[in-house]
Amino acid sequence: MSDETHVPERPATFREVFAQREYRAVFAATVLTWTGDYLAKAAVTLLVYQQSQSVALSAAAFATSYLPWLLGGPLLTTLADRYPYRTVMVVCDLVRLPLYATIAIGGLDTPVILALLFAATLANPPSQAARSAMLPLLLTGDRLIVALSLHASAGQAAQIAGYVVGAGIALYSPALALLINAATFGLSALIIWFGVRHRPAVPPEDGRRHLLRETAAGFAMVFGTPVLRAIAILVFCAMLFAIVPEGLAAAWATELVGTGAGRSATQALIMIAAPAGFILGGLLVGRGLRPELRRALIRPFAVLAPLALVPAVFNPPPVVVALLAAVAGVAVAGLLPVTNGLFVLALPQGYRARANGVMNTGVQVMQGAAVLATGVLADRFTIPRVVGLWSLAGVLLMLLLALRWPAAQRFDAAIAEARRRSEQAATPVPATPGRPAEQRTPPPNPRPPSSEAGIGAV
Repeated sequence: MSDETHVPERPATFREVFAQREYRAVFAATVLTWTGDYLAKAAVTLLVYQQSQSVALSAAAFATSYLPWLLGGPLLTTLADRYPYRTVMVVCDLVRLPLYATIAIGGLDTPVILALLFAATLANPPSQAARSAMLPLLLTGDRLIVALSLHASAGQAAQIAGYVVGAGIALYSPALALLINAATFGLSALIIWFGVRHRPAVPPEDGRRHLLRETAAGFAMVFGTPVLRAIAILVFCAMLFAIVPEGLAAAWATELVGTGAGRSATQALIMIAAPAGFILGGLLVGRGLRPELRRALIRPFAVLAPLALVPAVFNPPPVVVALLAAVAGVAVAGLLPVTNGLFVLALPQGYRARANGVMNTGVQVMQGAAVLATGVLADRFTIPRVVGLWSLAGVLLMLLLALRWPAAQRFDAAIAEARRRSEQAATPVPATPGRPAEQRTPPPNPRPPSSEAGIGAV
């Protein structure tokens, strides 16, 4: 059994994860850019509001970072599989640096600011996909799972810190916050360039084709492979529920305490509860539980994510609402890193960036759809009733998906098959007279591995 499929008796330690020099570079660069991005979000929304006095335009500035994922996320992430991952990450950082610096100059009209912001965020999907695809090359086995948990918790911590610090700096000078964000991209590019070694891109099994066809192949890989499809659907459905308190926090706080300083404090409490729970859950589950136990808890955590929010139907006070949201965050933290680790390990290397793009796009779409749907319902019914009944429906949905979750040996077989295909694709074809050695490109294999046959469609 390969290292990737063997499940050790004890969880990997943080020391073992950070002992990998290249991973330390990727982690540091990622936290830098995440923090800078949230600084910029807080700053640019205030900057746009100050210039336009329009709440709608300010909200549009905040939402701009989601547009690349919705409009072309999978297509953009396919680019990350065409080039070395290190190169993609560095180029994306260097593209974003001058764009954010230009926004900070000042004196630009709001439409120009929004256009520059959109151009900068176009680099997010390929950069994130390249990072996700690189991690399995740096770490294997349970060290990868612990690293993914660390990344998820660090992302939530960066969100909280970035919003708080960014809002504070933006009150003094939005331009300063934007310049700090630009600087983080420059520093990130240096860290990746000097801290991560070059690895050539691995071509797809059926060779390079049109960008749209390669993107379609990423969708086919995710939804045509039973275990990958099971992960995708479970994760997408989980995203329909945990995000709801954060998305409705402003209106919910108004229903709970009215207006004034109390409303602002209640809104902040609800908004940071789920990220705080995610951080706590990620550290406890990622480091405190044995690998086999973490995998066994995927289904219970999937059900707990919506179940934790069902008591909202009784209209509890703000502190209880925050606690419910925090428990949901803990459940998501117990679910996402483990399923993410299984997902990337069950992918042949040549598909990792674009398949992760499919997942990231799906997560963004489902979160946006959940907030939009519950927001529409909340115009007709009270927010506690909407959240409670929405979550109750989620419990039934997640129970159904949990019952159809593939057995552990199916994942082990899929991981072993993905490793074999990755090694085969990377094996050079021996040189012949007049023809140099080249990467092997086996014929396409559109069907899932035979070892996965029999898994129920999810």
